[in-house]
Amino acid sequence: MRILAVDTATTSCSVAIVDQTSLLSEFTIDREETHSKHLMDMIKTVLRMSGLNFSDMDGFAITRGPGSFTGLRIGISTIKGLVVASEKPVVGVSSLKTLASQVSYSRYLICPILDARKGEVYFSRYRCLNGLLIKQTKESVAPPDKAVDDLNESCLFVGNGALLYKEMILEKMGEFAFFAPIIQNTIRASTIAYLSMAKFEKKDTDDIEKILPYYIRKSDAELNVMI
Repeated sequence: MRILAVDTATTSCSVAIVDQTSLLSEFTIDREETHSKHLMDMIKTVLRMSGLNFSDMDGFAITRGPGSFTGLRIGISTIKGLVVASEKPVVGVSSLKTLASQVSYSRYLICPILDARKGEVYFSRYRCLNGLLIKQTKESVAPPDKAVDDLNESCLFVGNGALLYKEMILEKMGEFAFFAPIIQNTIRASTIAYLSMAKFEKKDTDDIEKILPYYIRKSDAELNVMI
């Protein structure tokens, strides 16, 4: 089974192709540019690097959020186009769960945090129990100090929000705060692909019409309509 996965949830952009045993190709960048400028070129590049075509894919995977409003829309709309054209299945994956999976070796509580702009972060918490990643709290958005206020045990923080607010976290938690290696703070499309693999194998895929960006909070456009 070959899966093409895409992430555009943050300032980074990642595309990968995997099969059940190998990472066939992956391309990840982090630029202050809209993902629409380079996403399709990245997809074509990983296909060329792997020696495969769109017709060789068995399915597609995409981060559904939370994350950048614009970034999520670009990634999801691109994948929807590929799904419709190829008539292949698709699976949506949480960006926070993806980050937690990248440090699932941790014996501590895993706390993925993404910068939500406007002085807020997206966050959740996970534990690795008997080799399985178990969600401990729902995905939420809050000011960064509120996101760590109730933590009273050793935690491993991961994600661009953890980097951005590292000093604040250390001030609040001291020796109970641990941080993932720098390379793990960027969402990797290969992680998304492997998270989706079990759902593909069970044929537990998503309805293409129901894969929508998961923002948690309302967009500026929605807020303006309400005013």
